[in-house]
Amino acid sequence: MKRTREMVSFFPSGSEEQPEPVMPACSEPTWELVMDKKHFKLWRRPIEGNHLYQYRVFGTYTDVTPRQFFNVQLDTEYRKKWDSLVIKLDVIERDVTTGSEVVHWVTHFPYPMYSRDYVYVRRYSVDKENNLMVLVSRAVEHPSIPEDPKYVRVQTYESQMVIRPHKTFDENGFDYLLTYSDNPQTMFPRYCVSWMVSSGMPDFLEKLHAATLKAKRMEIEVRDYISARPAESSGSESKASLPNAEHKPEGTRSPAQLGYA
Repeated sequence: MKRTREMVSFFPSGSEEQPEPVMPACSEPTWELVMDKKHFKLWRRPIEGNHLYQYRVFGTYTDVTPRQFFNVQLDTEYRKKWDSLVIKLDVIERDVTTGSEVVHWVTHFPYPMYSRDYVYVRRYSVDKENNLMVLVSRAVEHPSIPEDPKYVRVQTYESQMVIRPHKTFDENGFDYLLTYSDNPQTMFPRYCVSWMVSSGMPDFLEKLHAATLKAKRMEIEVRDYISARPAESSGSESKASLPNAEHKPEGTRSPAQLGYA
């Protein structure tokens, strides 16, 4: 994918320490460094045409493996245990051919705001030849998850993460590059929205890292998404309904049709 190739170009080469990522010079809005921590750096740039920002996080961890970090991030059942902000997190539909999944996520927002809910399609890939792992997500509509008046539906959300191991998928140490944008549908001033989004993702990444460490040390069983292979369809229908999913009405688009260009 073109977008993935562009993200990979940001990675420095030949170092297991956290080096400075390569931010390209171009005619697009300039990336502004807004947070510089031990394990990660955070940039933002304005999105043309509105008051929102796009964010980019470059980070390094040396005490967990890429496989462990990747699997914990994808495992929705385990996340319900370690992420206290989760109200609901369910895979609604899965394409058994591509592995694409539609996810419904309801999360607490800071008081006094209403909780937010997201419906998004996610797709992941593991490039063993180039030693990369990729996870992309974006907001979609799904007929089995109508808007609920108890929550505010987030209509605009995109996330792309690329993980590059320092050595292999099963040895400690990797860099990651995460690019995301999110419109939380709030009327608060721009600086408030910027603070929420820019602080929320680093906080999530630190909790994700802590959950990965816990799973590693306590040998908590986490689904291995790298080794898992999509089941082959026995017929012409490639979509699989999950046990707790509602019946899918006619005309529903498969997650495979909601891919990235």
